[in-house]
Amino acid sequence: MNNSRAFLHITYKLYGHLDKLSGTKKSNCLNCYLSLMKHAWKKNNYECGLRYSTIAKETKLSRITVRRTLDTLEKLHIISTVRGRSGKTYKINELFIKTESDGSIIYTNNNKKYKKDHLDVYKRSVLEETIYINNIEKIIRDNRNDKDSLILNLSKLPLSELNSDTNNPYYIKLAKAKKIELDRESKATYVHPQKIINELTKISKNSNPRYREKVAFNKRNNLDYKGRPKK
Repeated sequence: MNNSRAFLHITYKLYGHLDKLSGTKKSNCLNCYLSLMKHAWKKNNYECGLRYSTIAKETKLSRITVRRTLDTLEKLHIISTVRGRSGKTYKINELFIKTESDGSIIYTNNNKKYKKDHLDVYKRSVLEETIYINNIEKIIRDNRNDKDSLILNLSKLPLSELNSDTNNPYYIKLAKAKKIELDRESKATYVHPQKIINELTKISKNSNPRYREKVAFNKRNNLDYKGRPKK
């Protein structure tokens, strides 16, 4: 690895440009942008060819979210894409990139240069961005191979959280339907199984001609159900 690249840049221009998006979309865009920047070096004209699966592995986002997030970055002109035989190539818009270091300069601002010097570490301007992965993305990631568990876990989230997500409409639709189903089941009145069996047995007996004849005979002769005289 080239040690001249001590960290990945997020410029204030880029961060401000993403203010057009809601919180989750913005964090997803930053996450995918950093994944692209990890591979798009200056010597390669800030271009890289990555599969959705690679970005999904690095960002811990679902492939569907990665695809939609990359589309959003392209619509905002932060990246551009070229489709080739082996997949897509992504190019970072250099308007949103600071000049990379030559090994001694790590950050420039207003013509002032801050050098890579352990004695002057406190002078560095560092932007620490914590990428927030919401509950929905985490559930999709953790249950990717078990659709039933995925939908069940999503259905347990508050409806407001499900409604706020715009990155996973397919799963959200199924989760809402499951939520309605579970709510209906929780309000349903259940009959004890033995009571149902008793009623079915009663219906079966009453439909038997011999049983009806026996009941009529017992009534005429004032007998109980075992044929004994009633007291």
